[in-house]
Amino acid sequence: MRAAAGCFSTPLIAALLLAGCSVAATPSELPAMAPPETEAAIPAADAATCFGILRQGGLIICPAETGSLVEFGEMRLSVGETGTAQYGLPRTLPAEIEVRRDGIATRLPIAPREDELRVVPGFDCDKIDARTPAQKAHAADSWTKKQAGFASLNPGRGALDGFILPADAPPSSPFGPTRKYVGVSKSSGKPCESLSVHQGFDLAAPVGTPVVAPAAGIVTLADPDLYYEGGTIFLDHGHGLLSVFMHLSEVTVAAGDEVRRGDLIAKTGNTGRSTGPHLHWAVKWRNPDTENRGGDYYIDPALLLELPVID
Repeated sequence: MRAAAGCFSTPLIAALLLAGCSVAATPSELPAMAPPETEAAIPAADAATCFGILRQGGLIICPAETGSLVEFGEMRLSVGETGTAQYGLPRTLPAEIEVRRDGIATRLPIAPREDELRVVPGFDCDKIDARTPAQKAHAADSWTKKQAGFASLNPGRGALDGFILPADAPPSSPFGPTRKYVGVSKSSGKPCESLSVHQGFDLAAPVGTPVVAPAAGIVTLADPDLYYEGGTIFLDHGHGLLSVFMHLSEVTVAAGDEVRRGDLIAKTGNTGRSTGPHLHWAVKWRNPDTENRGGDYYIDPALLLELPVID
């Protein structure tokens, strides 16, 4: 285990074990991310039942009896074989959430994010939006493959064993900022711009850097050439948590492969909608109790790194 069996703290976020300690959320030390003014903590009386990272984009894990239900606001999750319900906190979650377990409700404060607007110049407009018939066909085929990968839900321990960094490289862009892409079409010469929220955690890795599984899981998509994402892998960790790795130069696993934390799965690259070599790592939370994928959303991968790693 990476931490001692009691309370522990790191420079990014405090995440506590089931030893009766409170759970705190502190600011992530990523570039250009301002710290929240206040911390959010689970009261000591509730720490024995729930733990995690109480910040927008974080994760709450609540132990409960297998087969029971745990409610997170309006979200009801069933407790499976791991004896836990694991709920990803939306990036825009209000400042408080009610957790109900065994008929007992507890209101928990959620630390806010302070994500900024970033301008990203120099894009090829044909990568911002598919324009030619061939590009549109490629994008449509990629979309179909991604939907199938997202829809595949597999058993697993989710975040219970912790996450490790998938590549040995420094962070270059955090989760959360709104990005304004500005560019010129190489085919027409016309300018363009587009707004989107950065839904992943970027690592400044040169092409060919090994990419390893941050946690155990089953591969649901492995494709060397999606239109926007380039070389891409989806890795299902269980409990609805799915890692997405983009812009890869080499994919070394196949759909259906089961991997352990630390196993080699790919090499970093500069493929798809990318302005330079890096690894884009995203984590999508999907409600495992429904087949409707319309309510899925991304959470902050960097926050998951502060959960205890169980060896």
